[in-house]
Amino acid sequence: MKSTDLINQPLHKSFIHYVSLSLFSMLGLSLYILADTFFIANGVGQDGLTALNLVIPVYNVLNGLGLMLGMGGATLYAISQGKNEREESRQIFTSTLIIGIGSGIMFTALGLLFIDPLLQMLGATGNILPLAKNYFGIILLFSVFFVVNNIAVCFVRNDGNPQLAMTGMLVGSLANIVLDYLFIFPLEMGMEGAALATATSPIISLLILTFHKRFPKRQLAFSTVNWKINPFLSTLSIGFPSFITEFSSGLVIFMFNIVILELSGNVGVAAYGIIANISLVCVAIFTGIGQGIQPIVSVNFGAKKHTNIIRLMTYGFSTALILGILFYGIGLVYSDNITQWFNSENDAVLAAITKKGIALYFMAFLFMGLNIVSIAFFSAVAKPKQSFILSLLRGLILVIPLLFILSSFFDLTGVWLTLPFTEGLTLLLTTYFIFRYFKTSNRNLLE
Repeated sequence: MKSTDLINQPLHKSFIHYVSLSLFSMLGLSLYILADTFFIANGVGQDGLTALNLVIPVYNVLNGLGLMLGMGGATLYAISQGKNEREESRQIFTSTLIIGIGSGIMFTALGLLFIDPLLQMLGATGNILPLAKNYFGIILLFSVFFVVNNIAVCFVRNDGNPQLAMTGMLVGSLANIVLDYLFIFPLEMGMEGAALATATSPIISLLILTFHKRFPKRQLAFSTVNWKINPFLSTLSIGFPSFITEFSSGLVIFMFNIVILELSGNVGVAAYGIIANISLVCVAIFTGIGQGIQPIVSVNFGAKKHTNIIRLMTYGFSTALILGILFYGIGLVYSDNITQWFNSENDAVLAAITKKGIALYFMAFLFMGLNIVSIAFFSAVAKPKQSFILSLLRGLILVIPLLFILSSFFDLTGVWLTLPFTEGLTLLLTTYFIFRYFKTSNRNLLE
């Protein structure tokens, strides 16, 4: 689908088409870790689950690096397409890909060099440390594939081929699930098997994405790069909120792990691992909504279609709110079932902590989707300042102080309430930014 097709096609059809495909793509991405969580919990046990949850923050940073470059570069690409600047858009794609490869290699080198102190800083000690090291060491070796896959998915989606982007992510995730079972159970490879299964997924996804070269409406192509600082800085500034979203998720998991270790030990961290990894799926779905509207919003922004932009924003918010209510309802009704899936040892303490945590922690979904979609929306209309402020607020400024304050007064209950309070308070500023955008857009239409 070309940029002109996005502008001329009925808006609701473009929204449904792009959001549904992007949503399933991000769902596939989140299943990398969720599949590991399920199979490790049932094949390795509670220690393996604890080790995985301690490592996840670094995986979030790696994923965020790819999304920052992918979302930032692909947004600039879509805006250039909307302005019919073909050569400029191809230079953006080529330079983003080169930077992504270099960043992935650097991530691998630094991670392997400091793997032991890094894992110990994350809280991996005793018999948990070798399990965490076995998993994380393999993930590090494949860092460049995780980064490049995120970049490729974003550009292929923005080049009018969201079906292929979705297919790549879903097939990669399906392969991860199959390989997780094969490596952990029949081959008894434990944590190393889970890591190999996860590392294989982006490679399979990238292989599928290469079929984009046969797409008849393809505009994406390599070009010689005139290295300029401004496009690079624009890519980082537009994509930085996506990085902050992922980085903050990892930081939150890290800080929660430290506090929970102090309050209830490894069993508490294992319970949080279940809750956090299910939460990652919900976050990925909300992110999918934001990424889905991004190409349509960016193209309409480039074409100065302000009315379409406001309608897309309304569609995105409505979808996020409905799904947030649905996720919270599922958590309340099926908390026992969810807990049992990951509690192969039938630990009564683990079950009790997890059930209570789900009931409280999942309240955040009522507000979270609106915040995440807003962050993606403001990036799509080249307003990185608002995206950055909202990302920083929900990811760092509010969540860390609230974690320590609430946990000091209410112990583990306070830990579970931290995220709902954070997302609810962030939504107040989100609402202000949105109303201000409406006001400015209406003024532009009158002029």
